[in-house]
Amino acid sequence: MDVQKWYLRTSKLALALAIIRSKPADKSSREYTEHLAMLLSEEQSKWRSKVEILEAEVMQLRQKLLVSRLCSGSFKSGYVSSQLEAQEPKSSESTLTSMEDSGCDLSNEQRTESSDLSQHFVESCTPTHFPPLPLVKRPCAILQNPLSSHMQFLQYLLELKNLTESGNLERDLTHFEKDSSTVSDSVFQLLDGLITFYRNPKLPFSRFWTEAVGTLACLISDYNLSSHILKKCSKKLEEFEKTLLHAILGNNHINQFQVQHYVSQSLVTLGNCSLLRKSIISLLLSEVNGFADDLGAISQEQASYDVSRYENIFYLFWVLEQLLQKETEEGNTSSIGHDDQEIKKFLQKHDETIFQLSDAFPLFTFYLWRVGILLSSAQIETLKK
Repeated sequence: MDVQKWYLRTSKLALALAIIRSKPADKSSREYTEHLAMLLSEEQSKWRSKVEILEAEVMQLRQKLLVSRLCSGSFKSGYVSSQLEAQEPKSSESTLTSMEDSGCDLSNEQRTESSDLSQHFVESCTPTHFPPLPLVKRPCAILQNPLSSHMQFLQYLLELKNLTESGNLERDLTHFEKDSSTVSDSVFQLLDGLITFYRNPKLPFSRFWTEAVGTLACLISDYNLSSHILKKCSKKLEEFEKTLLHAILGNNHINQFQVQHYVSQSLVTLGNCSLLRKSIISLLLSEVNGFADDLGAISQEQASYDVSRYENIFYLFWVLEQLLQKETEEGNTSSIGHDDQEIKKFLQKHDETIFQLSDAFPLFTFYLWRVGILLSSAQIETLKK
């Protein structure tokens, strides 16, 4: 260790002497050092960009190879091609058209701005006897929208799975065992992009993001695929769930009701996946329980409270109602997990909280009562089983 320290100090001294001896006459040693550091930083940035482009290209080649293996196995190529080509192309990169808000005007820029995600996929798989996987080959396109290739690949994969399980095709998906890392890596990078966007979602809201969440939910709902995806992406999925929650609660801007609606709908879409529903319900109830405790303290002290947070909590109630109703419709009430600490806390303090807050916050307690009814009904259905 002492030898390493000695070499490090010697190297620093040699570098300092070299800079001092080579500096221009019109610059001080400090200025010249800062100039060299800036040049080095720019060079590192360029190399980092090149590495990102190459990594994206490698990922696309892995995706292409996996689809090639799947399609070149026992697929009846003509049937699959015709089936996939018959599907109408999804407008995953168009902008949602319903942009009217609650009587407030949006700017012209928000109304007319087109989505910057409209990239066309120009490369096809070879050989030609199986359906093409459209992948972007141009580095500039990769930089502009690195998520498009992941989105296209995962949707394509789901389409192949749907055709396989429809009974029209006879084949197994053994390649998923060997190449599952390609699927999970694509999902991981798609989640990264979703988290980045939903940390600061803005109008106009591209359909790409809502379809990406829907694709994610479909992938995790698939028994074979989910086992591979959750091994690598479980922590990232938890982060995404919390990002959606914070995007709803942290929005204190005026005239952002459409954003709240789309983010809430994304959370419902994610919660439609039965494997994720329990964790999302627990996360939402944790926030509701904490807010109810805060309102209780505020009510006793006659203190002021955050109006934006109070308004935003009703979006959580809406999401909770949607997910609990979905759970009841599917007859899956036992999976809600009444042993969950947040559900226990909510039900135990439910009546007391309503009694304490009903005068000061009647609307809040009304929605609290509604969610309590749904949870209690689910609990009764579980006991009957």
